[in-house]
Amino acid sequence: MQRPEAIQQIRAAVHGIAASVTGIHPLVPKLADAPTQAELLKALYELTKQVEVVKKHLLKLEKRDDSTVL
Repeated sequence: MQRPEAIQQIRAAVHGIAASVTGIHPLVPKLADAPTQAELLKALYELTKQVEVVKKHLLKLEKRDDSTVL
């Protein structure tokens, strides 16, 4: 597998993770327990941040010029 294919597969997986995390958000209020809700929302926020980190690094890798020509 070459880099572009790996990037595409990782990007697809990250998109799935992001969609799952987004789907959890509307369920949190239904727990009706403020401390649990607060902790879950913090955790979901951290997950979202880390997904964005992965996406950012993939984008940087795609744009990086690996040529050795000066």
